Amino acid sequence: MNDVSALHRPAQTSGGQLSASPARGQAASGALVLADGTVLRGQGLGAVGRAVGEVCFNTSMTGYQEIMTDPSYAGQIITFTFPHIGNVGANHEDLEATTPNARGVVLRADITRPSNWRAAGHLDAWLKSQGLVGLCGLDTRALTARIRDRGAPHAVIAHDPEGAFDLEALRAEAAAWPGLAGMDLAAEVTCRQTYGWDETRWALGEGYGRQHAPRHRVVAVDFGAKHNILRCLASAGCQVTVVPAEAGPEDILRHRPDGIFLANGPGDPAATGVYAVPTVKALLETGLPIFGICLGHQILALALGARTEKMHLGHRGANHPVKDLTTGKVEITSQNHGFVVVEDSLPAGVEPTHVSLFDGSNEGIRLKDRPVFSVQYHPEASPGPQDSHYLFERFVEMIESVKATR
Repeated sequence: MNDVSALHRPAQTSGGQLSASPARGQAASGALVLADGTVLRGQGLGAVGRAVGEVCFNTSMTGYQEIMTDPSYAGQIITFTFPHIGNVGANHEDLEATTPNARGVVLRADITRPSNWRAAGHLDAWLKSQGLVGLCGLDTRALTARIRDRGAPHAVIAHDPEGAFDLEALRAEAAAWPGLAGMDLAAEVTCRQTYGWDETRWALGEGYGRQHAPRHRVVAVDFGAKHNILRCLASAGCQVTVVPAEAGPEDILRHRPDGIFLANGPGDPAATGVYAVPTVKALLETGLPIFGICLGHQILALALGARTEKMHLGHRGANHPVKDLTTGKVEITSQNHGFVVVEDSLPAGVEPTHVSLFDGSNEGIRLKDRPVFSVQYHPEASPGPQDSHYLFERFVEMIESVKATR
């Protein structure tokens, strides 16, 4: 075992004082054990227990509850590069799903007392209530640099108040975990039955609203849909019907949609595509407007004949610049994906519409002859704060245009 005490730094306690991380040989209540045998010790947070997953890093400064509940993070242990996670507390509104989907969280500093008018409780208490294992007291910059240089490792995150860890067993568990490549996680996070959605976006002093007079019917295929995407569709005037990821074309079309939305989600798009790609191919033949986000973007690309591949690091954060090639404008976007559409594999009739200004990877496509488009990033997350909301308006305009010709 390689016990990396060098990654320890002082951690701030909930009382505002500084406490040293455990010294070498001293019992610690938390540990992150990588598949290669590296052991990173710290203080446990949240639930007692352990979880296995892929360690990634997220550069967002806010929105940690949204991140931890985003279904796209299924199978992942999130390292937050921003040190002050938890300082705004926790509430019941900033959730993208009913339960967390991340496997665990790694923080630089301990969680301080909440300091925000919307806080309804302490983040540590929320982590405990959700069964989510956390760890603090690590130098997350050093861990992030390791991920940057070597790729996202498999690991087990563990929390035991007594520090009783069987490190060899945890290493073996991390090494045996198969990883996200080839894994269909959409089947785990999707809804189990069809349901309707009418909640609209949050407004200051009002909270979430309701769509009482929808103009268009949209079916959303749930590969791991974030709640705020559904809210944005409802706010744009859509009556939203959400169907499970494995819904076939007949199941979708029986709702007589004016448009079809392909949601975000976790895992390998090629694995999910085994059942999703034939469905999307059939839907493309209907001529209905189709809009995809994140995993939905990747599955649409696969259905059109393109390829996807796993990225070395992935894109995770709320500060990613993306250029809209159709207008020349640059958007500040929120992203969370570990797979990418290989742009050179796009067939004739499909053109790229957006590009990452970080690494030049594809961030959007559209069909030249049909009302079909998708983006890799998350326009509903509003880091700009509203740079990308036009995409929902574009989808509705396509629906209206097609309806006017029928």
